[in-house]
This record gives sequence, structure tokens and C-alpha cells, in this order.
Amino acid sequence: MRNICFFNTLKTWGGGEKFYLENALGFKEKGYNTLVACDDHSILSQKIFSHDLVKLSVNNVKNLSFLNPFRLYKVYLLLKENDIDTLIFSTSQDLKLGGIAAKLARVNKIIYRRGLAHPIRGSFLNKFLLKHVITHIFANSEETKRTIRENLRSQIPENKITVLYNGIKTSKVDTETQLEEIKRNNPKEIILGNAGRLSKQKGQILLLDLANVLFQKKIPFKLYIAGTGELQNELEREIKKRNLQETVILMGFVKNIDAFMNSIDIFLLSSIWEGFGYVLVEAMIHSKPIVAFKITSNPEIVIHEKTGFLVDYPNMDDFVYQTLQLIENSQLRKEMGARGLSRVKEKFKLEDSISRLERYLSQ
Repeated sequence: MRNICFFNTLKTWGGGEKFYLENALGFKEKGYNTLVACDDHSILSQKIFSHDLVKLSVNNVKNLSFLNPFRLYKVYLLLKENDIDTLIFSTSQDLKLGGIAAKLARVNKIIYRRGLAHPIRGSFLNKFLLKHVITHIFANSEETKRTIRENLRSQIPENKITVLYNGIKTSKVDTETQLEEIKRNNPKEIILGNAGRLSKQKGQILLLDLANVLFQKKIPFKLYIAGTGELQNELEREIKKRNLQETVILMGFVKNIDAFMNSIDIFLLSSIWEGFGYVLVEAMIHSKPIVAFKITSNPEIVIHEKTGFLVDYPNMDDFVYQTLQLIENSQLRKEMGARGLSRVKEKFKLEDSISRLERYLSQ
């Protein structure tokens, strides 16, 4: 393995894109010739600009771009000209375009990183790509691994899939900076936080039910929700309809997630599924206790009653109860937060994650 290319053409930013940036930087530091293929107008492109990484421009990729011979040939040339021997991608559009181009370019290792805990459609094309084009598959959680094979057991033997958890930087973590926008009206006020794309999958609408109960109980609190997405207008309407404008604040995109986590007391994750809840790890590295649903990969990250509370979905009564447990007990918040920090350092350290990926790619 000499020349490794991280291939991600999405324009948006999320946990997957963060994985590509951090691992590209990690492999570069280890001495590999590391390249990143991305869209010129993506957030990933903006971020790699300041890190002196080699960028390969692959623009405006759609799900059917692989059917365009000119698009396919362009990617083929990029891979051949840069002598790429290892290619990693995640999305459906990149699997098709990047995978086929890599096969034609005789790239040695063509690796599919699956980050969604949703079954892959058992289409003829998917079966062909995963059986005859992809050489390696790794998943970001045991739950994701399980869903990969749900419709494709005959094409993908279990031993072809390896689980490699995402990692997070555990050294030089900023634990001091706070967001000016997050204000505590009095010392007794509890600050609740949620961060993620505003979508049905992330389930922020359920947090308004929680806020309703806390408001009716006259508990001093504020709920700050960081993120943007298609659910924003609906959330704004519901907040106004329930008269929660003073207690539930939609913050939009928050650039400094460290400062956000430093500013809250409890992190709430309302997602109805997660491939790997990276935001949970981000909260835990800042010693924040968690309340989340006991779904998909969450139990692989959060230890129930040790680093937070896991609640059966969609039991919002229990979600409220467990949140109240933490609101009313500052010592419990402190103890769970400390155990969460220890768990991250033990299991989700970025340097260890990159080393595991390096060993995996060297096999």
C-alpha cells in the first residue's frame, strides 16, 4: 500500500466526511501518499485546503453518473495517473462510479466503508459490485455489519466484513471554550443539548415532547439544538405552537462543536437509528452524560446506567424520567460524564482507530 485515496463526493458535511478528513490526515502523518477525491464545492474540499492534502476533483456526482462513459473514464484516469493502489468510499454514488472506475484501473484494494445501519438493497447491480468489484468491506459498528448482510447473505460472507469503530481525538481537547449564544439565566438552570441534521431520522421533534413536560413541571432549563436540515421549518412551527420559544432554541450550524459540548449539562440523542453515533462520542469526550434510545449502535457506545441512560424506542415517558434523573442529581451527571470520558479514551481513541485501519489495509 503506497498511494491511498479517500473518495467522497458529497457536498454536505457529516460524520462520514469527518472520518475521511481525519483518516486522510492520519495516514499522511504516517508517511503514506494520501489523496482525497471530492467535489470542489463541498465542505470537505474547503477543509482539506488548509491541511496541504492532495485533492482530486470529482464534481457533480449523481447516483447514475457511472452510466456516463466520459465521467467513468475521467475517474479512471485520475486513479491511473496517481497510481492509486487503495481506494476507500462510502456512498452509493461513489460505490458505483468509484468502484467500477477502480476495477477498470486495476486498483489493488477497493474498499467499501459502510456507515449506515440500514439494509443494502438486493439489486442486481449491488450484488455484482459487492461480490465482484469490492475487495474489502468494513462497517462502523456491529449493527451496521448486521444490516449489510440482511439482503445479501449469499453475496457477502460474514468474514468479509470487519468492524472498525470511528475514533476521536483525545489529546488537546478544548474543554474550556463556551458558546456565547448559550446563556444560563440562573445557576439552577439546566442546559440540555442535541446536535445533528434536522431530520426525521434524528428525531428532534420528539425532544419537543420532553421540553413540554419539563416546561409544565416548571423546571428551569433550556434545550439547544445544533444543526440544519429539512425538518427545520416543521420544528420552528411546532416550537411556536407549543409556546416553547423561550426554552427551545434552534442554533443552526455550529462550527465549534467542542464549545457547544462545553456549554451544556446533558446530551440528548433522539435518533431512531444510527450507523455510529459519533456525536455521542463527541459528548462523552467532554464528560457529558447521555440520554438516548436503545437502538441500532447506541448500546455499542453508551453503557446503560454507567455513562448514560438508554431508553426503549419510542418510550418518551421513560426518556423524560431518565432526563429528570440527571437534571435532579448533579453528582450523577458528574460520575456518568467521567465514566463516559474514560470509555472514549479506552475504546474510541482516534490514533488507535487509524492504526486499526492501517493494519486492516495492510492484510
